[in-house]
Amino acid sequence: MAKSIDYGNLMHRAMRGLIQTVLKDVGAEGLPGAHHFFITFDTTIDGVVMADWLRSRYPGEMTIVVQHWFEDLIVSDDGFEITLNFGNQPEHLVIPFDAVRTFVDPSVEFGLRFETHEDDDEDEDDENDPEDDPTPPQGDAQILRLDKFRKQ
Repeated sequence: MAKSIDYGNLMHRAMRGLIQTVLKDVGAEGLPGAHHFFITFDTTIDGVVMADWLRSRYPGEMTIVVQHWFEDLIVSDDGFEITLNFGNQPEHLVIPFDAVRTFVDPSVEFGLRFETHEDDDEDEDDENDPEDDPTPPQGDAQILRLDKFRKQ
């Protein structure tokens, strides 16, 4: 028997299983009601497949929105594939579950965030909390704080 129970790893597997189940259901039945997803993923993880122009635009992290228009949602044990519309240009993406950093369904105030060891190191080293900065970062990417979606 193991010396200890790895609750962190067990929780990550369970949360990824939840995302897998939700995406399989959406792939089979479509999005119910007002549900939609913001999925942020690490574009540097092995297995992520995306167009070169998207990778150059999002070299580290990208957030996709699964809402009005998507096609070819295929879910496997390791991840999912989806075709999304980027400025009237359909692009096929392959995203391993290991690359997913956040999964949010704002219609029901539900969100998951996957911590990495690098996130822990950055939190310890970073004395400036971006939430304290009154000027939001400029550019195409948006920082999505899951606290907004938690019920009070």
